[in-house]
Amino acid sequence: MDFQTILFEVRNQIAFVMFNRPDSMNAMNRQMMKELVDACRQVEEDAGIRVAIFTGAGEKAFSAGMDLKERSETSFSPIERRQQKLSATIQTQTRAVAAMTKPTIAAIRGYCVGGGLEFALACDMRVAAEDAKLGLAEVKRGLIPGSGGTQRLPRTVGVAKALEICLTGDNVTGGEAQRLGLVNIAVPASDVMKAAEDLAARILKGAPMSVLFIKEAIKKGVELSLDEGFRLESDLSALIATTEDSKEGPRAFAEKRAPVWKGK
Repeated sequence: MDFQTILFEVRNQIAFVMFNRPDSMNAMNRQMMKELVDACRQVEEDAGIRVAIFTGAGEKAFSAGMDLKERSETSFSPIERRQQKLSATIQTQTRAVAAMTKPTIAAIRGYCVGGGLEFALACDMRVAAEDAKLGLAEVKRGLIPGSGGTQRLPRTVGVAKALEICLTGDNVTGGEAQRLGLVNIAVPASDVMKAAEDLAARILKGAPMSVLFIKEAIKKGVELSLDEGFRLESDLSALIATTEDSKEGPRAFAEKRAPVWKGK
């Protein structure tokens, strides 16, 4: 598939998806939003891909969020606004990455603000440069976060801190974001991609079906009551017990060797 605003590469079962508008701080225009949805679909459909890493071209930004220049030049009628066509347009890419069954990692350098942070929040895990700048500054633009920020951020850092970040529009550094639980790993900027790839490689050591089922259990489970979550876990545990890999894991452990996963 040919892309105009992103770069897509697969190495060692890892898909690397790069926002490629460095002259615009990797701001997301409509073309990029569409291509990100297509990239997510391509990752899901390719059995040879097990993990996806999303990052931004250049050193200045992961993504500065929605392309405000394009937005200012785009008109919606009152009826279209009432039908939430604008919100639907800017939420497509975050919904696409959040719906992926395979693990996703955001590798963040430079600015990760607005829709850029909302996209990173939709990923499963985040690796950031210690000096990266993360924030939701929509309040300073007469807007509100419209691509999941008001919902995913409090679920990640808690209500009080999410309110502080959203109501002030102030950025936090990658180091502070790690302390808040907003990012998993904070490292020097030069080490971000290596740290993201190392995290992906650690995930790849696990059984493929186990990785998928664990992600499903956790992501769906947090939206359920505890009892409902236990039932989901039990159902998935019963399913995983029918796979060949569920036999290979204990066998390899007993034989003191590395398991050979078949993904079934």
